[in-house]
Amino acid sequence: MKATKHASPLARCLLILWLAGSAISCSSRQTKPPEQTQGAQVAELLAQADRLYAQRETFDRAREAVSVLRHARTVDYSNYETEWKLAKFNYYLGTYGTDEAARGEAFREGMEAGEAAVKIEPNKPEGHFWLGANMGGRAELEGALAGLSFVGDIRREMETVIKLDEGFEGGSAYMALGQLDLELPSMLGGDNKRAVEELEKGLRFGENNVLLRLRLAEAYLSVKRRDDARQQLNAMLKMKSNPDYIPEQQSALAKARRLLEKL
Repeated sequence: MKATKHASPLARCLLILWLAGSAISCSSRQTKPPEQTQGAQVAELLAQADRLYAQRETFDRAREAVSVLRHARTVDYSNYETEWKLAKFNYYLGTYGTDEAARGEAFREGMEAGEAAVKIEPNKPEGHFWLGANMGGRAELEGALAGLSFVGDIRREMETVIKLDEGFEGGSAYMALGQLDLELPSMLGGDNKRAVEELEKGLRFGENNVLLRLRLAEAYLSVKRRDDARQQLNAMLKMKSNPDYIPEQQSALAKARRLLEKL
């Protein structure tokens, strides 16, 4: 049967619809949905930031990690992991930096990221913990009187962490509460005996947490328990290094040795 020279209008219409459908089908197979592309990009940036942060003994690597997370935030403003890690990494910059203005900016950005994380996932501990940690860092940097406005908020965030995950980061929420009570004058709500109790609670989860043991030793010294303080400091020196916390451990161990020399 010979083909007609000219297709009918109906046939032409059906052909156009078929070609359009084929093009759409092909395009959908070749192009990833936008949300999948976005998720993959954020995951790649998070992995890159983690690799840089793992090298934070070189301080500039920690700065680079924060820059990568800022980029990840522009890709997806609602990613919980991006926000709490941005709070955590900024806390490191604020704690171990040497330029006071840069430290203050790091704590400020860390607080902002922590608040964003809490809004995204209010029932997870990371956002609450790193928000409170950055508040504490900023309060310490600004001095006792200026930092008083943060005290209630720090307690609230750390108490929330304890409710959500009591053993989070090796009892670090208890450590933060204990440190707060140690550093505040009694007239402003500080309490050395309560600090000991809080830190001892944290030790149930933080046997290998050198920073917690250091704070506990300081708390023991504040209530004249020198032998207990010495025991914690010696235990620190015998602990195996945790490859995930080398810079923090080195700093804590240096302080422990200085305290032992005084004892």
